[in-house]
Amino acid sequence: MNLILIALLVLGITGLVAALLLYLIAQKFKVEEDPRIDLVQEVLPGANCGGCGFAGCRALAEACVKATSLDGLLCPVGGAPVMEKVGAILGMEAAAADPKVAVVRCNGVCEARPRTSEYDGVRSCRIEHSLYVGETACPFGCLGCGDCVAACQFGALSMDPKTGLPVVDEEKCTACGKCVKACPRNIIELRKKGPKSRRMVVMCVNKDKGAPARKACLNACIGCGKCQKECGFDAIIVENNVAYIDPEKCRLCRKCEAVCPTGAIHAINCPPRPAAKPASETPANQGAPAAPANVQPEKKEEQA
Repeated sequence: MNLILIALLVLGITGLVAALLLYLIAQKFKVEEDPRIDLVQEVLPGANCGGCGFAGCRALAEACVKATSLDGLLCPVGGAPVMEKVGAILGMEAAAADPKVAVVRCNGVCEARPRTSEYDGVRSCRIEHSLYVGETACPFGCLGCGDCVAACQFGALSMDPKTGLPVVDEEKCTACGKCVKACPRNIIELRKKGPKSRRMVVMCVNKDKGAPARKACLNACIGCGKCQKECGFDAIIVENNVAYIDPEKCRLCRKCEAVCPTGAIHAINCPPRPAAKPASETPANQGAPAAPANVQPEKKEEQA
């Protein structure tokens, strides 16, 4: 009985000494944390999506507290209202940021890009992309397995069964960038929403030359450069046989859309263009100069 008591006493003393040592070590090496980090984290949405460029909301809160300015720091989920609250806590001004939205730069619908093979593996874009060109002849287009849909935690993406392409719900999209990272073919891009959510986008990333690109997809950009020549604002560049519209320079004149021979340029959320009147509806005397008002026609002289 005494041996048991002695053993318990030794264990108790050992545990007490170990706890005391751990406490002293923790006090000596503890790191003081700014209490504002917790305040900033409370106003963040807590999505931990990584769209801000940090590991999560806690990491963003720490970066905001340590920074001398909020320039370059943005929570894409909360947007400007959340950053204004962060600025109020830290006594800094939050720079206004233009809202962004995910854009799927592929218009290879089923009618334009018929299947050439059938994939019978795991339904994953990343896996299919690593194995071969895909079920169609376009090695750059959407694979249609829905990795972007699975990556979106806000329900902003869905697959259209008719086109086989992902569709973005702009009301739900927070521009977190998860779908961008999930797409192995880099066809999803975060772009500024633009005025009234209107944007001009080249819905193609095919870098093949005109003939092979057109053969793989009827809606592909063939790099002809007509849009670049038509643009009066230098907003379009053609590199690697594909055109790209710079949203910073684009003025939504839509001239590029009219001259694109394959329809690869799309005007998103823009009103429909007015239809041209047929030649038969044009009045016959249109364009002829009107007769001057209050002028009497000259009378012919009577022959004697």
